[in-house]
Amino acid sequence: MHPINKAVKMIALVGVFWLASTAAPAASFDHEHSAWQELLQTYVVDHGAYSEVRYLQLQQNAIAALENYLQSLSRVPKSQFDQWSKAQRLAFLINAYNAFTVQLIVAHYPVDSIKDIGGFFRSPWKIEFFSLFGEKTHLDHIEHELIRGRDYAEPRIHFALVCASVGCPKLQGRAYTAQDLESMLESATNTFLHDPSRNRYAATDNTLYLSSIFKWYGEDFAVKSGSVEQFVAAYMSHDPKVRQRIGSKQVDVEYLDYDWSLNDASDR
Repeated sequence: MHPINKAVKMIALVGVFWLASTAAPAASFDHEHSAWQELLQTYVVDHGAYSEVRYLQLQQNAIAALENYLQSLSRVPKSQFDQWSKAQRLAFLINAYNAFTVQLIVAHYPVDSIKDIGGFFRSPWKIEFFSLFGEKTHLDHIEHELIRGRDYAEPRIHFALVCASVGCPKLQGRAYTAQDLESMLESATNTFLHDPSRNRYAATDNTLYLSSIFKWYGEDFAVKSGSVEQFVAAYMSHDPKVRQRIGSKQVDVEYLDYDWSLNDASDR
């Protein structure tokens, strides 16, 4: 073979191997999030309206499994992420937020609250303790910039993102996936809004008692539905008259105190 032709062939082969190596991560990423699913099924205790996590047992028995899953998230390049469907991206970000939150708790366990982590002048949601898309970052970046700052316009994510607290929505016992995203978001919303300890309508005083989530993120619900009241109306009652009263703001609204106690099922 002529030396020039041989060189061209070698360059072509190198190009093929390079393309194969760069394509491998895209093909191998598990959009079922099976590793996270297994951890959730093992260490989340479902109580119906809420759930708890066996943090101690996870710390003792599954640190490596959790780290391996988180590393699989951190290895995803931004260019690959941007090529996924909208549902795949949102499921990825929800699972990432929840899994990194669990990692934060386990790394500091035992604690009584996530707010005990970081100190008085340092929010736990601002601690840069993991990497995503090649950059060191924090939980607030996922929630406020990657999810709320993009084109998702999906207020139901506030019932899917879990802050490891009793007052927050339950951590589901299964991972979010693209194919189940709509049903899981709707289920999470229904579960949270039908829990009278966190959200309820009292006909006796015509007052809507809501989680502080609706106060903190009221603009997200208003953008989607016109107002917080209009968003929650369909979930708070089966009575069309009550729904109409809530949706048209003919009710008083009070926001309940948020319980930041750790959602811990471990026997300490």
